[in-house]
Amino acid sequence: MNMEPFEAYSYYLAIKLHFESDSYDAPKYNFKTSAKPSSFWKRKDKYHFAKLGRKYDKGPDIINYYISQFIEDRKWVGDMMTDEDNYTKWQKRTQALSYTFENDINTLAEQVDSFEDLFAIETHPFIVKEYMSGNICLETVVILNKLTGFMKAADRTITETILWPDVSRKIRKYESFVNFDRKKFANIVTKSFTK
Repeated sequence: MNMEPFEAYSYYLAIKLHFESDSYDAPKYNFKTSAKPSSFWKRKDKYHFAKLGRKYDKGPDIINYYISQFIEDRKWVGDMMTDEDNYTKWQKRTQALSYTFENDINTLAEQVDSFEDLFAIETHPFIVKEYMSGNICLETVVILNKLTGFMKAADRTITETILWPDVSRKIRKYESFVNFDRKKFANIVTKSFTK
């Protein structure tokens, strides 16, 4: 059964608000927004939501699709429709999360003298620079933040206002959607940094 276009739009709006607003938490509010069908039907891009509703007919599927797009800064539904590759890459990374994380951690361990060096702040923490350079994935940064809480210190220390606010928000907001076994992933870190 197909998802109604307005429902696909409502999920989109919830994920958009989640990633762009400091106060809205989509999972906490069960992906509910104040969207009205009357305003949706006036939108010029409504046919995109109809197409997505046919393709991803379950709530979790379309939510994951939108997340995969927003973390890659594809925020307009029309842009999402032209690059479905983001979703495929996201699925591969998240389905093999421990493998991806271990590879990223091993890469990082080769570049620094100690685990603490990952979070050393010059303009940005080393680990965030590596993410922004495309050397490690966002999930690794999120997991390390959940394990260490390094973002609190970074947010207090960093005064740069061009890149940092958006990168910081993306990391913090994506945390709600990255689920992992804390003990297993902490062991991966320990193993990589005690060689």
